[in-house]
Amino acid sequence: VKVATTKAQRKLFFNLRSFKKNSSGLSADEVSAVAEQLGVKPEEVVEMETRLGGQDIPLDGGRDEDEERFAPIAYLPDPGAEPVDQLAQAEQARLQADGLRDALDSLDARSRHIIEARWLSPDGKASTLHELAAQYSVSAERIRQIEAKAMKQMRGALAEVA
Repeated sequence: VKVATTKAQRKLFFNLRSFKKNSSGLSADEVSAVAEQLGVKPEEVVEMETRLGGQDIPLDGGRDEDEERFAPIAYLPDPGAEPVDQLAQAEQARLQADGLRDALDSLDARSRHIIEARWLSPDGKASTLHELAAQYSVSAERIRQIEAKAMKQMRGALAEVA
């Protein structure tokens, strides 16, 4: 946890403990004296004394299972667990999948196979233009042209759905 970021705060961080005579805290006169001696505002002395006197609380609680129920992590909201958001994301994914399926269905068999081999390979290994060119006995450039035309046609089909 960052305690001292400014020059005045760093001065106070390294010197405040030596000025404290007891563990109860500084009196108003002591605060003024420390502020004057270190060249900082009295408010900064009080703020740093509060920071140094406070204790950090772990988010996940202690080691005991009973303490976990009262740990701050137990009552902080989980932003990813909103049922409405999860339902909306699932619906969006379903609509996208349906749109993609409809767009693929609008292609002829050769174009569909090229798109599936280049972009939708289930094993993650996309076919190269040269592999498809050898399979269809055409040039790699012709495969690229067929792919580009199919992509344009699919974009049009997806735009109609959206």
